[in-house]
Amino acid sequence: MAANIIYGAGIADETELKLCGDVSGAKRAVELGISEWFNSIEFAKAGGRAIAVDPDADVVAEMRRRADAAEVTVQCLQADLADLGDIASTSCDVVVAAQSILDVDDLGRLLRQVHRVLKPSTPFVISMPHPFLAVEPTRPYGTAGRTIGQWFTALERSNFRVDHVKELGVGPTQPIPTTLVLRAQKEGS
Repeated sequence: MAANIIYGAGIADETELKLCGDVSGAKRAVELGISEWFNSIEFAKAGGRAIAVDPDADVVAEMRRRADAAEVTVQCLQADLADLGDIASTSCDVVVAAQSILDVDDLGRLLRQVHRVLKPSTPFVISMPHPFLAVEPTRPYGTAGRTIGQWFTALERSNFRVDHVKELGVGPTQPIPTTLVLRAQKEGS
């Protein structure tokens, strides 16, 4: 069963994008940085063993409260997003970072940790505000955060292969995509 993961406000969710796959049967699913949509609860509702990682104690406490209210189990870890030492190597079936890793300083370290915990050929799904959305005449592309090319390079250097790129949020009143969603598969062991 697929979890109804939300990647951003006003855009397609997992029921349409189908990037995470089936998490039923107690597959381990990690929410890296607890999003405002509390996606770990959706993983748990779909039959997955949900793990939520976030450095903010208040956000972790809110996740616990919401999981209790939803009558599901979510393992909550208060930790730096690049500190996944409490998760065993090659034990996870999917990692999702919905709008949560944009400002990570040491992206390479974070990606190495995600690579370590994922099983081979399993997905890491990342959503973020589209890098082009910040472009203005006084702020050229690439001066306000990582470019799409920099994301691809960082993922490739950490032994991930990007297999899906979704540029979402374009509509009649919005000519520029608002959200970028990348799915990268773990390569190697």
